[in-house]
Amino acid sequence: MTATVPRQLVHRAAVAETFLTGWHRTADDRFSVSAQWPRGHGLHVSPDRSAYEPLLVVETVRQGGTLISHTEYDVPLDHHFVLQEFDIVTFPQHLAVDAVPAEVVVELAFTDVQYRGRRLAGARYTADVLRGGECVATARVAFTSTSDAVYRRLRGGRTLATVSALPLPPAVPAAAVGRALPADVVLAPADRPGRWQLRIDTAHPVFFDHPLDHAPGMLLLEAARQAARAQTAGARSPVSFRIAFHQYAELDEPAWIEATDGNGTDIQVVGKQGESTVFECTVGTAAW
Repeated sequence: MTATVPRQLVHRAAVAETFLTGWHRTADDRFSVSAQWPRGHGLHVSPDRSAYEPLLVVETVRQGGTLISHTEYDVPLDHHFVLQEFDIVTFPQHLAVDAVPAEVVVELAFTDVQYRGRRLAGARYTADVLRGGECVATARVAFTSTSDAVYRRLRGGRTLATVSALPLPPAVPAAAVGRALPADVVLAPADRPGRWQLRIDTAHPVFFDHPLDHAPGMLLLEAARQAARAQTAGARSPVSFRIAFHQYAELDEPAWIEATDGNGTDIQVVGKQGESTVFECTVGTAAW
């Protein structure tokens, strides 16, 4: 654990955004992945540097699944991964920032592995995230993998050269969505309470660590997180996410985020673009 894994194996351009440090197989379709979390991060550590954000756990689990797909299931590096479902519960009492960077282990179990010919076409996996023997989070993930040629056909001619993002609308106040910097706000005011326009800043160094022709899943999860913070007026903090992704969020069309109260602790968040639903997410919250 003296260096990160190659950044290409987790689909990151920046070494600073690569959190994994190693992996090994523990049994058939079971793997142990090690990671290190920085004590400071613009998005994934609280502004007062006291706690790790749940979305850091999400990103770590995502990177773990991508790493294992490439290294243990021989998915080529030029293949694209499409998240279908991501269900995670975090335990905030184990997310405190200590005097040294946190060392965590992610125990992964792959199931429902599907192949197209000899290539992995999709799978589900579960993840237990451990820190010092304590459970930080549990997760369930479903994804598909496609070649670049198939991905281009799916995108119907949308490429980096043909698609550009809409101008950024004004952001809601950063404090209203639990952010310290306006540049990290992904919501803009809309026509009524509980509804916002998605702000897609393709220059953001974390959400767009590398150029993309669509809004990434982590940006949509951040929109759900911020919507939940705004919906609860900052009184509650997101601790779990159960999200289903239905289609790509395009850069050149307005996208709208809508939030409604659930059962008292849950917030229901939906992302829409045109007449279509992009994602649906149940955000579990706890008292701040």
